[in-house]
Amino acid sequence: MTNTQYLLGALVAVIAFILPLPAQAESIEETRTKAEQGDAEAQFNLGKCYNSGEGLEMNKTEAVKWFRKAAEQGNAAAQRFLGLAYSFGLGVEKNQVEAVKLFRKAAEQGDMDAQVHLGVCYDNGKGLETNKAEAVKWYLKAAEQGHVVAQSHVGYCYAEGVGAEKNHVESAKWFLKAAEQGDAIAQRSLGIQYANGQGVEKDEVEAVKWYRKAAEQGDAYAQAILGAAYANGQGVVKNEAEAVKWFRLAAEQGHVIAQANLGIAYANGQGVVKNEAEAVKWYRKAAEQGNAYAQANLGAAYANGQGVVKNEAEAVKWFRLAAEQGHVIAQANLGFAYANGQGVVKNELIAYQWFLLASAKGIETSRENVSILEERLTAEQRAEGQRLATEWQAAFEKRQANAQEN
Repeated sequence: MTNTQYLLGALVAVIAFILPLPAQAESIEETRTKAEQGDAEAQFNLGKCYNSGEGLEMNKTEAVKWFRKAAEQGNAAAQRFLGLAYSFGLGVEKNQVEAVKLFRKAAEQGDMDAQVHLGVCYDNGKGLETNKAEAVKWYLKAAEQGHVVAQSHVGYCYAEGVGAEKNHVESAKWFLKAAEQGDAIAQRSLGIQYANGQGVEKDEVEAVKWYRKAAEQGDAYAQAILGAAYANGQGVVKNEAEAVKWFRLAAEQGHVIAQANLGIAYANGQGVVKNEAEAVKWYRKAAEQGNAYAQANLGAAYANGQGVVKNEAEAVKWFRLAAEQGHVIAQANLGFAYANGQGVVKNELIAYQWFLLASAKGIETSRENVSILEERLTAEQRAEGQRLATEWQAAFEKRQANAQEN
């Protein structure tokens, strides 16, 4: 029994001793020797070492030299890397046309990263004529191989009808594939489709699930939407403090709507201690980015001296910026300022124009003010005010149509 135990012990020891050691990585010099002998894979790997500075001093020109040698032998990865070098002018003179040629060679061999790069070139007209349908073709090839960025791109193209017929079922399918791989943009986009019932059955709880995944990755847009979901109790129990948490995270990244919403939360004491000065701070950040709601609220803060020293001229400045974007309350307030000469030279004709625009969108006080001014203005003045309002609305609608086309 003792001998048996001993032999088993010895056998175990021998087995433990003779387990193979992990394979050692090939040395740089071994790679160089193979590269100089014409081995395409070694040439590519040597190029990567020069490109990244791993094991060698970084040298983009030398990297390009070895990528080119491998690319000329048909190495798809080397073709892609060389294409990127031409695209960004790294180690070689920038040449987007040459980059496209190389991306195409690699893409036609099935290199999915090159397929995405080629798709982007077609999408943005880099090195060739813009062709959205051709962009989708190459994105699809990569997406079908599981490329997460390509899947997200394909989802977007189907969602917006860019380069493909709009199809929310297809967009949801591709967003889901990318979302399950952790792509934050796809997660947020899938959440939006669930919230709106686009391509999937409407489900606000499922929408919040995907918003949260993207928000936890730091996606500011998803954080802003998740904040709104908590603020409104959509897909989740209403929680104003939680809303403020997500608004703040997005606002600190510069997300304009989150900044405006955080201002509203401070102004009203919703989920945070009321602080009008803090509200003005966030309104201003959003207003300076062009957000009409924040501009209107900042104008009101100046008009009423809430969180800032009262300044009627400054109020008019912000009301005007918001009114020109079609913000109806700002239009009503701008009309009031002109009617009373508050922060601007009194002008009842211009006041009439803005009241007409606001009353057409259902602002009852503006409708009443239209009636009051019509008793004061001459027929010619009324006709002129109506002409100004009509022309402004037509120009505004044209600007909106142009913006949608672009």
